[in-house]
Amino acid sequence: MVIRVYIASSSGSTAIKKKQQDVLGFLEANKIGFEEKDIAVNEENRKWMRENVPENSRPATGYPLPPQIFNESQYRGDYDAFFEARENNAVYAFLGLTAPPGSKEAEVQAKQQA
Repeated sequence: MVIRVYIASSSGSTAIKKKQQDVLGFLEANKIGFEEKDIAVNEENRKWMRENVPENSRPATGYPLPPQIFNESQYRGDYDAFFEARENNAVYAFLGLTAPPGSKEAEVQAKQQA
């Protein structure tokens, strides 16, 4: 399974850049494999992202903004959903991955099952 993060390398928005860096930095720090898909330089990436963000996750007006996160082709969420999962020690579940043994998330899951 490959985590795909759709980003815009040439975004004029510092908020978008910060959110993208936050997601990518977390994945790198936790050694979670991922692919960056740049929608600013690749029209196919932009079109695919826009078509595959579910209707109920789209903004009322305009297009979904990066970062958008997928596991293969399954939509996992945007930055706000990622942030909430991170705050709740549930990022691996959010990404559709198994939490590694010894991680905070694995400990939380073990306590919930006990």
